Amino acid sequence: MSAMNKAKNFKKSKTGLYVSLASTAFGALAVAKQVKLARSDGDTLRLVDAVVSAVGIATGLAITYRELKRLGDDDVLLG
Repeated sequence: MSAMNKAKNFKKSKTGLYVSLASTAFGALAVAKQVKLARSDGDTLRLVDAVVSAVGIATGLAITYRELKRLGDDDVLLG
């Protein structure tokens, strides 16, 4: 298998999904920090931006979880 094919299939592998999950978690931390800053400054526009980002992160987590369930149907821990 060529390196290009491996790279294309990485995101659909279990390892790729775990990396995606971890990067999404770091994004969630950044959004939480943004919400805290927006609230302390009273910046409504920044707060709205943080909420929209949080919705995107939640959607990304849901998609990643669905893909993990597909890959791990035989895995006892994933259900």
